[in-house]
Amino acid sequence: MKKIIAIAALSGLLVVSCGDDKQTDTTSAPTTAAGPVEFDLASVTADDAAKACAEGKTLAAGKLTLATGDPAFPPYVIDDKPESGQGFESAIALAVAKSMGFEGAAISWVRTSFDTAAAGSDSNFDFNLQQFSINEDRLKVVSFSEPYYTSAQSVLGYADGPAAGVTKLSDLKQLKLGGAAGTTSLQFITDVIKPDTAPFAFNSNADAKTALDNKQIDAIITDLPTGLYISAVEIEGTKVFGQFAIDAGGAGDQWGLLFVKDNPLAECANLALKALTASGALAAITQQWMGDYNGAPTLGKD
Repeated sequence: MKKIIAIAALSGLLVVSCGDDKQTDTTSAPTTAAGPVEFDLASVTADDAAKACAEGKTLAAGKLTLATGDPAFPPYVIDDKPESGQGFESAIALAVAKSMGFEGAAISWVRTSFDTAAAGSDSNFDFNLQQFSINEDRLKVVSFSEPYYTSAQSVLGYADGPAAGVTKLSDLKQLKLGGAAGTTSLQFITDVIKPDTAPFAFNSNADAKTALDNKQIDAIITDLPTGLYISAVEIEGTKVFGQFAIDAGGAGDQWGLLFVKDNPLAECANLALKALTASGALAAITQQWMGDYNGAPTLGKD
């Protein structure tokens, strides 16, 4: 049984949902007009500055502890195996690690919840990545690297459902909307869309998908890559109706590697990301795993 928490100023309504989370395994890379794009971790070499910076700054001497969600989903982690390097954030994590001088047995993985990590309540990792958006509230309790990806917000629903006629942001006001608790997607619903019905805050995107699948909500607001993946792979008959433009407050959602507050290792990760950007590795990883997850029409504001 999964609790779905409706955000309401006075009621604190609880709705209970049943259903299996859907996850389809896939290990094939996206393709472009030029053919498949592949990233080879072997092409990454340790960056002298990043490696020197990281020395003596990790939880365990000579080792790097990475964290992700439990479970972790495509396209960010394939088959819930972050150690494989398959998936956008799995590949990013291992490339950053290698750039800082860690690979193979020198790397271990732990699992955390999204909320506790973003709240600064976990400290059992060197860095954590779960599509954490960088914002001022989180920066009060945790530290971030420079962004490794920027995503827009999007709206997802059944192709023949209540959201089918959405062409602009104001069309969403009369719908029952949901998003994952503690995310910028949920904040976007409350601060920008301002629907007539209080939005539903779910424990995870998996719970939001279950509610949509069971027709308990009309649409999910989520980052664009996740929305397109859910539509293409996980919930048959759904569609991403569009993404939100910058002037609607819905684009420019920057994701960063998350660290315990004031962890000096964040600066080392920034040096690694700088090296990966300069070598083209970051762009190659992004194209391989996110190339098919960045297209959707832009919805009008009014």
